[in-house]
Amino acid sequence: MHTEIATPLLPYSITICGLSELCEHGDRGFSHVVSILDPVWPDPEEFAQWTAHRRVVWRFDDVVETGNGYVEPTRRHIEEILALGSEIASEPATQLLIHCHAGVSRSTATAVILMAQHNPGREAEVFAELMRVRPRSWPNALMLRLADALLQRHGALLHGLRDHQRRIARAYPEFADLLARYGRAHEIEALDSAS
Repeated sequence: MHTEIATPLLPYSITICGLSELCEHGDRGFSHVVSILDPVWPDPEEFAQWTAHRRVVWRFDDVVETGNGYVEPTRRHIEEILALGSEIASEPATQLLIHCHAGVSRSTATAVILMAQHNPGREAEVFAELMRVRPRSWPNALMLRLADALLQRHGALLHGLRDHQRRIARAYPEFADLLARYGRAHEIEALDSAS
């Protein structure tokens, strides 16, 4: 699956992947890596073989509601993502790899946040770009709620997310069924009730 975002929306390129895809990217020469892992997951061994790069590790669960006993993404995580985006944007010829466990939710939400950061008012373009490069994506809604508030988008990121989810659910019904089986059924049901 093609996962690289090389777009006029950003002054650097982003590649999105899951843990099982890390072995395909070791020789790509990334300058920066964002790893988003479950809190108790071991550090991936692949990075020991990679060329020098700056790596940031965030550990939180892929949850979209608060208060269920999981380690949830917080405002501070989103502030750190935005700070990293500002830093990377000022460096020449930067290539960023973002991965989470499956390359579906936390990593794609991070990519959306980084693209939205530099493109106020272009949220629809941000999700169109994500759809192009990572079609089976379901960005983490809690991360995007926090980012929408921090970036003062007044719901534009959440509106874009719902439109994106509708497109994904229609294009890949089996993927939506899989998400429902893994604890995200309420997001699918919310799409049906909002239609």
